[in-house]
Amino acid sequence: MKKLAICCYGLLFSGMSQASALYFYEIGTEDTALAGAGQAARAQDASTIATNPAGMTRLPDHMLTTGVQVMNGDVSYDMENNGRDPGDVMRPFPNASLFYSQRLSDNLYAGIGMYGNFGLGLDFGNWAGERLINKATMVGVTLSPSIAWKLSDKVSVGFGPGINYGYLSLRRDLNGSDERQHDSDWAMNYKLGLLMDLTDQTRMGITWTSKTDYDFDIDSTARFPNLPNRENSLPLSAQVRAPQQIMVSLVHDINRQWSVMGDLGWQDWSQFGSPEISAGNRDLTHSNRLKDSWHTSLGVQYRPNEKWRINGGIAFDSTIYDSQSDVSLSLPTGDEWRFATGAQYQITPSSNIGFAVEYLHMQSSKVQSPQMIKGEYSHPYFWFASVNYSYQF
Repeated sequence: MKKLAICCYGLLFSGMSQASALYFYEIGTEDTALAGAGQAARAQDASTIATNPAGMTRLPDHMLTTGVQVMNGDVSYDMENNGRDPGDVMRPFPNASLFYSQRLSDNLYAGIGMYGNFGLGLDFGNWAGERLINKATMVGVTLSPSIAWKLSDKVSVGFGPGINYGYLSLRRDLNGSDERQHDSDWAMNYKLGLLMDLTDQTRMGITWTSKTDYDFDIDSTARFPNLPNRENSLPLSAQVRAPQQIMVSLVHDINRQWSVMGDLGWQDWSQFGSPEISAGNRDLTHSNRLKDSWHTSLGVQYRPNEKWRINGGIAFDSTIYDSQSDVSLSLPTGDEWRFATGAQYQITPSSNIGFAVEYLHMQSSKVQSPQMIKGEYSHPYFWFASVNYSYQF
């Protein structure tokens, strides 16, 4: 859902493109052009392995889908005390995906997908909080072998484990020396999907994805010269987790030219407690600052002829914070709005190519601790540009 999939707005972005808080839905596929709308029910190419594996039962005997994407934007941090502001900490971040599905029998389908479902590179530069963080990179890659069963002409189910590899790098300045730490880890999660034809023109998809936990051995504690007896740390443990989520999607074909689609999703962020900075080996607050997030979207497809399919979509994801006036330095997120468009062109009867662009506007947020570097992320935004290609044989 939102804070989707990548997933991290701070040290990491999780995303699947699924994206509130740490999830991103954008993985270089046609879903980007629809702001993720209809993702669990659309099943128009092999990337359905990532959004609803049951969708493979709607695909040709063999299908290959691949995509490349770049993400950039402006995530500027302004300190209240007018110290050394880091400015825009966002840097361009590439992504790619590859999916393959095939029919094994009349009712059994299998496939495999590999995609970067979260990742981000941040550069705070030489700023007042460089003892905590200077540069950070989080990269995640998921390998998902999947299977789908066609139970009847109207109902299909699918299952796919996610074999996730994560890499975290943290760079900072400690007493004039450049300290670099990095670690990697493997983590498993699981996806269950259901796809149903409600009528000849309407289908519904439901996907449940389990949580993902990485365990990185990174020491994020540091002391500031003006407060030598207070130990501060970044809440990395809260940011290497992706919560369980449920996505419900509908697609309705109005006629041969027009289709409308939408989503309703939920993510269980409240289970992770409060991702906050600690001081003096104690938490600054014992309350849970996190809450569950919700996702909704609406998209449309227009087919003017047999060669073209025009896409457009809008989506909203709610914040994971109880209050935007007290968020984590390394997890600056809030309500998110997505606006997307793109098109697919049928090159031959067996192949098509598409492009997508998307703009993501994020709610502003304020950081209260540590006190000496408190400030605000003011109107952050992201943009995505991607190209995808599918071939059936």
